[in-house]
Amino acid sequence: MAAPRRIGGPDGKNRGALLDAAEELMLQEGYAAVTSRRVAERAGLKSQLVHYYFRSMDDLFLAILERRVDTAVSRQEELLRTDRPLRALWRFSTDPADVRITMEFVGLSSHRPAIRDAVAHAAQTFRRMQIEALAEIVKDSDLDTERFPVGALAVALTGMARTLVLEEALGLSDGHAEALAVIERELGMLDGESEA
Repeated sequence: MAAPRRIGGPDGKNRGALLDAAEELMLQEGYAAVTSRRVAERAGLKSQLVHYYFRSMDDLFLAILERRVDTAVSRQEELLRTDRPLRALWRFSTDPADVRITMEFVGLSSHRPAIRDAVAHAAQTFRRMQIEALAEIVKDSDLDTERFPVGALAVALTGMARTLVLEEALGLSDGHAEALAVIERELGMLDGESEA
């Protein structure tokens, strides 16, 4: 009986370089460009090392997702402690690289059930954090939460952020200035900024 294949530890320097290389490829060329050969080449390592650190390409993608989620959760928690948490969260949500890689993972998830489950779990984690944060932020405001429930606001803000970033990447900007003005005004009011 063959011995189980040895897998490299999670803290290896080469493992981090492979994750960085795979993430760069996803951002620059899309998830289809992420092959063991291309990742190793980008990291300046031998392609065998990809499978030394990751049992499969799914495991590599899951490690990228886990690392990004851990970083994003910490960052979102920081932003929620700022003086203007909604404004900070909006800027965080409209980061083009984050939207791009999220969309790559969504595309990848349509082909790979393990990725789909992980993406759904990560999205649910963020949505719950956003709803809890919004509920806390708006409780002292004049916002009619029966008319505008915080769950609906979380979905609307996330959707609007992604749409604006994706359309801008396509060169579409019609209506963006007006949408941004409305968002800035409403977020400012909810964040307690006085109107100028």
